[in-house]
Amino acid sequence: MVVATEKNLGHFLNEFTGLKGRFSAEPAWVRGRREFAFERFSGLGFPTTHNEEYKYTNLAPVARADFRLAPPAKVTVSPERLETLALGLSGPRLIFVDGYYREDLSKLGSLPRGVRVENLAAALASNGAAIESHLTRQANPENHALLALNTAFFQDGAWIQIPDGMVLAEPIHLLFLSTAAEPNRVSHPRLLILAGRDSEASVVESYYGLGGNVYWTNTAVEVIAGDNARLELYKIQHEELQAFHTGVTRLLAGRNTTITTHSLSFGGALVRNDITVVLDDEGSHCDLNGLYAVNGAQHVDHHTLIDHAKPHCTSHQLYKGVLDGRSTGVFNGKIIVRADAQKTDAVQNNKNLLLSREANVNTKPQLQIDANDVRCTHGATIGQIDKEAMFYLRSRGISRKEARNLLTYAFAADILERIKLEPIRDHFEQELMSWLTHVPEIEQTDAVQPAKEKR
Repeated sequence: MVVATEKNLGHFLNEFTGLKGRFSAEPAWVRGRREFAFERFSGLGFPTTHNEEYKYTNLAPVARADFRLAPPAKVTVSPERLETLALGLSGPRLIFVDGYYREDLSKLGSLPRGVRVENLAAALASNGAAIESHLTRQANPENHALLALNTAFFQDGAWIQIPDGMVLAEPIHLLFLSTAAEPNRVSHPRLLILAGRDSEASVVESYYGLGGNVYWTNTAVEVIAGDNARLELYKIQHEELQAFHTGVTRLLAGRNTTITTHSLSFGGALVRNDITVVLDDEGSHCDLNGLYAVNGAQHVDHHTLIDHAKPHCTSHQLYKGVLDGRSTGVFNGKIIVRADAQKTDAVQNNKNLLLSREANVNTKPQLQIDANDVRCTHGATIGQIDKEAMFYLRSRGISRKEARNLLTYAFAADILERIKLEPIRDHFEQELMSWLTHVPEIEQTDAVQPAKEKR
């Protein structure tokens, strides 16, 4: 069952038809993939809570809103504001406003020879042949409605190509800003990252809002990492509190490749992140780390899938949530171990701290194991602040709120400590403490101890 009425499908059809002129300059193969993706979206429609993957996340507010593609914005952003949003990072920076590249705000500097960091629209026009075999290879829109919608409508995005053996000392920052100058506007950023053999790089994608109207950001990211590559990826979601954010990330790891991801989610009214990693050759490894802090009526949903397709691969997942008010969290993590993937070592954990009685979490760790020589564990905990720890701090003259903040920070600290980029780690340590100071204190007389971890 889908939330796809003739009305909202007709709206998207009109939007798509009206954009064909804008896409006419693109290579024919791009237009063909857009048309295929729109056909798939028309057939799939928006998923509803009747779909098991969306059982706890209701997209009806998005489906009913008749979002229109945002036009190019001429908004100016002060240098001081940009530096704040740059998070202290000094490497190459591409900035997009409402889904469109802004060369005047971006800063590429001098890139090492062979490294390509370009906006995707320009890259398709000038070097489409180099992209054709990769775009939509990992992020195939055939069976994913939101991914199909992104493929049909993406305005722009980033293409990053790192040649074999290249080690980048500074991170590449992709900053996406939404102006929300008019209500019910949507942007569909698209990222394609190709990391060659023996390469090493860090890429940061961050999302911020600049306006007060309702808007929607719907992203798609494809990453292909060659043999022995080392890739660290950050996704920072700090949209406005009335915004919707949906994102799909697909990663492919080669032989002896290491991919590390960090998801930091603080903003948005309704947020959904889907990440899939395929460990496609022996010796590959991935670390998936996540921290989400929500309040009020915010809703955040993380779906992860790690596919151990070959033997001797390892994966570790740790997602932590801090929830207050009437906020809700969802974590659905699945590990697949294929029949040939012997000697797999996989660990998955989701831990959640509830700061109010009305906050709620639905967590579902899953294992699908078709091999017999593996070591796989998973677990999930949901609980409130420990009364004994609180009493210990209070007995030493620390106020209730300060004690709560210290214990909450300690809960989240091991996620922050995993962040290798010091400016980002420092920024979000301050962000978390600032968030806590603005969260009202709730007296908890019946504190619930964390549930025993399931394995």
